Amino acid sequence: MQIEVSGRFPGLNDMIDAAKKGNGKYQPYAIMKEQYTDIVAWTAKKLPKFNKVDIEITWHEPNIKRDVDNISAGQKFILDGLVKAGVIKNDNRKHVNSISHKFETDKLNPRVIIDIREV
Repeated sequence: MQIEVSGRFPGLNDMIDAAKKGNGKYQPYAIMKEQYTDIVAWTAKKLPKFNKVDIEITWHEPNIKRDVDNISAGQKFILDGLVKAGVIKNDNRKHVNSISHKFETDKLNPRVIIDIREV
C-alpha cells in the first residue's frame, strides 16, 4: 500500500529550532508535530490495518541542500500519523519490522511517498 504527502517535511534542524523557541514549553515543536502527524494520519485513513509492517519512505526534496539524516527525522511524524490513523497499533518494534529510506530530487514537486508492506 502506498500514500503520498505533498510538500517537504521539517527536518531535524527545524525540529530542534522549534523546540528551542518554546522557552522550555516546546509549544512550537508540539504544533509542528501535531500538524505533520495529522497530515499523515488524514492521508493514511484509507489504508487497511496491519499487524506488522516494513516501511519504505522516498523523500523527494526540491534540491540536494539538506543532509539525509536531517531529512529522515521526519519519519517521526510518519510513524505517529500511521498510529493515529489506526494503520498500525503502535510504532514499536512489535509492529514495525523495518524502515528504509530513499532520497530523490524533484524541484517542481517535493513530496514524501510512503510504501507500507505487511510482514
